Amino acid sequence: MPETPDTSADLDLRLVRYFTVVADQRHFGRAATALHLAQPSLSRQIRRLEEQLGARLLDRTPQGTDLTEAGKVFLPRAKALLRSAGQAAAQARAAAEPTRLTVGYTTGLIITPAVRELRRRHPDADVHTLHLSWDEPRTALLDHRVDAVVARLPFSTDQLHVTILYDEPRLLLVPVDHRLAGKDHVTLDDIADEPLPRLPDAAWNAFWRIDPRPDGSRAPEGPLVETVEDKLELIAAGDAVSIAPAGSLAVHMRPDLAAIPLEGVEPGHVVLATRAGDRSRLITAFRHAAQTRLTSPPDTAGPHAEGRSR
Repeated sequence: MPETPDTSADLDLRLVRYFTVVADQRHFGRAATALHLAQPSLSRQIRRLEEQLGARLLDRTPQGTDLTEAGKVFLPRAKALLRSAGQAAAQARAAAEPTRLTVGYTTGLIITPAVRELRRRHPDADVHTLHLSWDEPRTALLDHRVDAVVARLPFSTDQLHVTILYDEPRLLLVPVDHRLAGKDHVTLDDIADEPLPRLPDAAWNAFWRIDPRPDGSRAPEGPLVETVEDKLELIAAGDAVSIAPAGSLAVHMRPDLAAIPLEGVEPGHVVLATRAGDRSRLITAFRHAAQTRLTSPPDTAGPHAEGRSR
């Protein structure tokens, strides 16, 4: 019986990563958006991977995309392969005295002052930035896609070194014609019966929906969303209100939304996260730059804040 050829060396890690994103999103369209690819191109890349493996990994359905049995078997191994490759590359760079640093950041957070400071102090360094989705910081660090992340808690900090940079007040976002628009402030009692969007993450739901409430009651159920943009559209349409970080207004405030200070709740925390045990000179330098340059939310005054009152 002839031996089965070993195709492991032929696997394109880029295609493997595309597969994991589609598998996690369960939708080619959303995955293509996350990967900044055209959907037909992504479909072709997945077919190439399936041809390399000799197995179909994904089935399209009216609701999105499902994993085949082969896909279910391959997915955890694919993620382990990507993690191993990232660690191998990172360790090789570290052994050669690192001159490259990739800094991740999530939506609504401005890292430019710290990045400019790092480049000024280390002109020999090759410093890159990478935008991450709200739920990617820990995964991106452990997969070595980034070396440091400025993001908002909560997320799992296991295997990470986390430093709080500043506290960030929480606000209530409502449509401009909402009964609360124009008020100086609101409390949880004011929104006791208002639906709030749900997120596919238990920790984020607990914090950003304040669920359960201090009296033990549950926050009213709202639509399930996965992106900030979808959430803002729901609010503007009058289908929900939402608790949001103050710093996000500088980037996301729309003229059809109003923002109202939410009193009586603890603030959010903006943090710098790196891999535990990573003590490279550039990580240390960026931590210092972040702690000295990123000390407060972006200024929400100005044109983006005009929608806050009517």
